[in-house]
Amino acid sequence: MAYWLAWALLKLLLPVLRRWKVQGAANLPPEGGVMVVANHQSYWDPLVLGAALPRRVYFMAKEELFRIPVLAWLIRAWGAFPVRREGFDRKALRTAIDHLMRGHVVGVFPEGRRSHTGQLLPAQPGAAILALKTGVPVVPVALIGTRGVCGKVEVKVGTPFYLKAEKGKPSREEIAAGGEKMIAEIGVLMKDDAG
Repeated sequence: MAYWLAWALLKLLLPVLRRWKVQGAANLPPEGGVMVVANHQSYWDPLVLGAALPRRVYFMAKEELFRIPVLAWLIRAWGAFPVRREGFDRKALRTAIDHLMRGHVVGVFPEGRRSHTGQLLPAQPGAAILALKTGVPVVPVALIGTRGVCGKVEVKVGTPFYLKAEKGKPSREEIAAGGEKMIAEIGVLMKDDAG
């Protein structure tokens, strides 16, 4: 309930406050498990991405945010669950897999942290592992202009693609290639904006 109230409020405020524009939202499959991968430049990114899509998005968020009482409640209401960024967080991976197998949309920032320059960072392995283990469609999204508190914000939703492991457990090479594919697809959407 809190998610959809916030979603509706953002849908009203973003076009007025940030001249918000969404392109390609229809590329999100209407049902079934889907992984949405986006670039990460701002604390606004989960809110902007969630509001842009017609389905509820469950986000992986750094565990440090869940230590701040009011913020923890807000981000849980927005559909976030904690992930440890140091090492491999099996619990977060299991939570994400569970959401995907139940037909939910999981939002992941494959860079693993915010880019302070606006340039795409290399992918961390978690997002590719998740896509390879579940076989769900991966939808790339470019978030443009989310830094700061004013200016135009654009969300560009790309075409779904799949990552497949040749044999059961994905190899390190497949994981690395999967992460590179995610970053490349986001990069194409960002370049399209640059003209």
